Amino acid sequence: MQAHCSTLSPISLGNPNRRIPIISRPAPFNVYRSNGGADSWLGREKNRGVTVSASEEQISDPDLPKRRKIVEHVCLLKSKKDLSDEEEKDMLDYLYTTQYQMRGIVAISLGRIGNQNPEKYSYAFYLRFQRKEDLVKFYQHPFYLGVLKDHVSPYCHELLNVDYESEVEDDILPIFRKGEEFNFGVEFVLLISFINNASDHAEDALVSLEGLLMGFPSLIVQSTQGVNFNPSSKEYTHGVVIRFRSRLFL
Repeated sequence: MQAHCSTLSPISLGNPNRRIPIISRPAPFNVYRSNGGADSWLGREKNRGVTVSASEEQISDPDLPKRRKIVEHVCLLKSKKDLSDEEEKDMLDYLYTTQYQMRGIVAISLGRIGNQNPEKYSYAFYLRFQRKEDLVKFYQHPFYLGVLKDHVSPYCHELLNVDYESEVEDDILPIFRKGEEFNFGVEFVLLISFINNASDHAEDALVSLEGLLMGFPSLIVQSTQGVNFNPSSKEYTHGVVIRFRSRLFL
């Protein structure tokens, strides 16, 4: 999390100049990939934070909002070439349709990267699930496997999956990412890799990050973070997804 950090260009969720049934109001993604240890500004700010998971104090305090566990899935894709409007629409429409073919998906965002980036990731696909079991079924579902085979693999040669558990306020709007607050904004994704000898300090760093984010309710609609449990992307130990109200706040 300290010195070595590469940045992906913002990822626009759909093209606002085209009317395609991907999402009603496109929102861009910003994705950052960070490597290093815990000797960083996050570690030094640990007194400002609170943990994402509910502590004993939270559970016993009736004035604090209840929390609901959720599972976040982030997928980045690299296209083989610049896709035509028809090819892009075919791929994104089928990915978007997965939410209607299986149970357990409670929120979705996806779209194209707006600018070139060194890592050459071209598209992003974000899903929220109720439980880990729903995510497992998603990976194995015949419809999703068919979409990958027939509508993603012809256009993309590489994908990166990161999955983690987190918590949000136990209410319909924050769980399903619905309501006026989610009509506009920017998705910010941070993929973190802690070095081996920094594992003891990882929690302090994430506590500080959560505390920092909670200090800007006027800028941030929602944020989640957690330990990456996807075995295909072990190089990343943690994932963070932040919904900003506007690109101007990044």
